[in-house]
Amino acid sequence: MTNNESVQDIRMLSNKAIELLKRDGLSIAIAESLTGGLLLSELVSIPGASQVLRGGIVAYQTQFKHELLGVDSELLAREGAVHPEVARQMAIGVRKRFATDSNLADIGVSTTGVAGPEPQDGKQPGTVFIGVSTKKGAMAKGFSLLGDRDRIRESSVRLAIASLVETLELGLIGDLE
Repeated sequence: MTNNESVQDIRMLSNKAIELLKRDGLSIAIAESLTGGLLLSELVSIPGASQVLRGGIVAYQTQFKHELLGVDSELLAREGAVHPEVARQMAIGVRKRFATDSNLADIGVSTTGVAGPEPQDGKQPGTVFIGVSTKKGAMAKGFSLLGDRDRIRESSVRLAIASLVETLELGLIGDLE
């Protein structure tokens, strides 16, 4: 896939995600680490995103995953920032941070991983976890990506948006709490 095709693929997925969120009247909040704001930026590039996107947090350094998103500090000390449970807790935490009138954001999506070129917390570059949280629960998916730093970050954005679209299409949101 060329870089232009990749950008078009991400844009198509982003448009689909925003349209599905609008159709279903759902809100979303984003927590990012390795993608450093790229995921939020991609979603914001779609007209109408302001109707569904509450906001995002880039918690790049490990301590801020705890301080801003409520990720368990013992988990971070034991496993480091690149772990599926960290991604899951980030997605849960960002829903809470962007609550309005005690209503959590309907969906939280998170990214954490190693873009490289050096390993982090004993994990190799390309190790990525995407978290998704809804009223039905939270989960994380792990990926082993290839490429340089930019390619890993771009692929992480695509995978995060694809995970969001999958969640919406499968109806994994849940009834109102």
